[in-house]
Amino acid sequence: MENGAIGSSPLRKEDGPLLRGTARFVDDVSRPGTLHAYIVRSPLAHARILSTDVSAAEAGPGVHAVVTAADLPPTLQPIPMRMFVDGPLNDYLQYPLAREVVRYSGEPVAVVLADSRYTAEDGAELVEVEYEPLSIVLQPDDALEPEAPLVHDGTVSNRAGGFTIEWGEIEQAFDSAALVVEERIEVGRHAAVPLETRGLLAEVDLNGVLTVFGAAKIPHVNRGILARLLDWPEERVRLVELHVGGGFGARGEFYPEDFLIPFCAIRLGRAVAWTEDREEHLRACNHSREQVHEVAFALDADGRFLALRDRFLNNTGAYIRTHGLVVPGMTAALLPGPYRWPAYRCEVNQVVTNKTPAGTYRAPGRYEANFVRERMIDIAAHRLGIDPIELRLLNLVGAGEMPYATGTHTDGHPVVYDSGDYERLLGLTLERFDRASWRRWCADAEAPRRRGVGVALFVEKSGIARWDYARVEITNSGGAQVYSGAASLGQGLETVLAQICAEGLGVDYGRVSVLHGDTAVIPAGMGAFGSRATTLGGSAVLRSSERLRERILKLASEQLEIAAADLELSGDRVFARGAEARSITLAELHELAQPARVLPTGGAPFLSEEAYFLSEDMTFPYGVHCAAVEIDTETGGVEVVGYTVGYDVGRAINPVLVEGQIVGGAAQGIGGALLEELVYDEEGQLAAGSFMDYLLPTAGEAPPVDVLITEDAPTPRNPLGAKGAGEGGTAAAGAAIANAVADALGAEPNRLPLTPERVVQLARTGER
Repeated sequence: MENGAIGSSPLRKEDGPLLRGTARFVDDVSRPGTLHAYIVRSPLAHARILSTDVSAAEAGPGVHAVVTAADLPPTLQPIPMRMFVDGPLNDYLQYPLAREVVRYSGEPVAVVLADSRYTAEDGAELVEVEYEPLSIVLQPDDALEPEAPLVHDGTVSNRAGGFTIEWGEIEQAFDSAALVVEERIEVGRHAAVPLETRGLLAEVDLNGVLTVFGAAKIPHVNRGILARLLDWPEERVRLVELHVGGGFGARGEFYPEDFLIPFCAIRLGRAVAWTEDREEHLRACNHSREQVHEVAFALDADGRFLALRDRFLNNTGAYIRTHGLVVPGMTAALLPGPYRWPAYRCEVNQVVTNKTPAGTYRAPGRYEANFVRERMIDIAAHRLGIDPIELRLLNLVGAGEMPYATGTHTDGHPVVYDSGDYERLLGLTLERFDRASWRRWCADAEAPRRRGVGVALFVEKSGIARWDYARVEITNSGGAQVYSGAASLGQGLETVLAQICAEGLGVDYGRVSVLHGDTAVIPAGMGAFGSRATTLGGSAVLRSSERLRERILKLASEQLEIAAADLELSGDRVFARGAEARSITLAELHELAQPARVLPTGGAPFLSEEAYFLSEDMTFPYGVHCAAVEIDTETGGVEVVGYTVGYDVGRAINPVLVEGQIVGGAAQGIGGALLEELVYDEEGQLAAGSFMDYLLPTAGEAPPVDVLITEDAPTPRNPLGAKGAGEGGTAAAGAAIANAVADALGAEPNRLPLTPERVVQLARTGER
């Protein structure tokens, strides 16, 4: 059934409440008698807790209780990983409140509960904690030195985990190479910083059911974690997702507060609310990106790649959080990119330090990998004296080689690119960008500032976690209601799922409603992360919609006495082809499917069908970023004056939403390339704890982004043919901008972000 819903760009389902001001974010939820929580956090990066005195705080005006680690159940386990759950990583997990030792500035040590946020903050000032400072380690290189202080007592190393991927004759390739390029390349620490900070409201109802408002990203998974930590049955725990003001990987992971707020609500028998302020968010929410690579390329005399060798450190901060090894695992898995490598070795090291724990952020691990690989390709091209585009074309995997096994793996599964024509997309994107014109622009001898152009290619992944759930039913008004196990972080989930349902069922888009994010209503789901909601959640919706359509046609066939093959479902009715007057409405069919009518005949009541969709393998969208920059070599200012992204998504369910995802992602990638850096001082204090110091791109720094969406390589791994679109706008931004800066300055950047100080230093190092 095709009715044009897929491939169109109707008005978003989500926008009405947002525009009318009726959207409900977690801080909009209120309950009578709600207590407000404030988290007392460690002021030190590493210290032993000698004593904690809460008596003065408990006596403070409006304070109802202060909860410390001593008040938590003695059997309480640390917050578990939801991925990579076995092995030594479990020695580095975090408890909801620090026990004996704090390991980063901002770690929770107590919770103050009071009548208001203001009185809770005042009470927190009265909590007296005596600390014994301990030695700290901040840099991943230093953490692995033999004399480095251990972040976790009882462990033997600050290397929490890792692995090595290897194939081919690495040493032979380097020994026979005509050119070997070796570099140390670093990606600085930055973070997602969504517009809405984290928040929760928890309460226990008269039936003894705990409800937590403010879930995001993975409500069903987090319900399971919370139930296990509380030692409650899952059926007594309900998580509800409201409107969410951005996620980007950081929102929705299971944090200490996700246990503490529900625990306090249970303990006090009152609703408890908590919303972090921006300073808390920057100190306590997951950071990301920080990696250090020692990487080498081997090439023959013609420029063909012979081998890629890398050893990198991923600074995961003080604890392993629920993401486990996902970030460095994705780096190792997709570091080869869209190129052929006869030999590859990557040694992965997950390192703990006394910084805020790190996790996922839009294109986690791939932003870093793309920067490393694409920078190295440009460096190699410069040394060979050839155009960086020609070097890429020489080594690209061909369309005829698909599906293409890279030899890497992620989450225990081999990485096999499903479909793609990388050379075609590169050509189309360069034409759209008009690289030849930009090269002439760069060569203008009269230009007052230095100019450069950079290009970067990448392969993304989407459809992680393999499965999702959906149910579709006809309502009494004749509309369609979708229930999805996916989650919304503002990406347009309701719109896309409604389009898929409209197409699969045959109804009008405007008559489809979508519900998600309530674990009491939707039995299962894997949420939204890793560009999975459309590919997996959407495929489940399509499957359930098609099943429901078949059932509707069968019921209509019985009522109209016309063969189902001769019937058409369109809009709000089923009619006979060529005789549309012979019809029956969906509302009438809904009534005919009520239990009192169908049970006596042995039929199944209600017009409702559910489906699970499973895909053992991920899908792999791919793209090209092109950037043109102007640089003031005296101030170090970098202006991005031209930017084009070409991205093949297999099939664009909603082209406008895909373009919006790419444009927004590019802004975040540019911020990480030029501005954003979570800097720490020598005492382990975050020196970028506000927007005065942590710089986000504004409309002045984010250029207009020209987007080319192609659908040349639909995936065979789901019935939609769609690949994820959420991360491609970010994935290669750092690489493209750094390559453009290198082109402008004749120097080779090897660290992001390219702050003014670093750009000035690069300009001073002169030509290559």
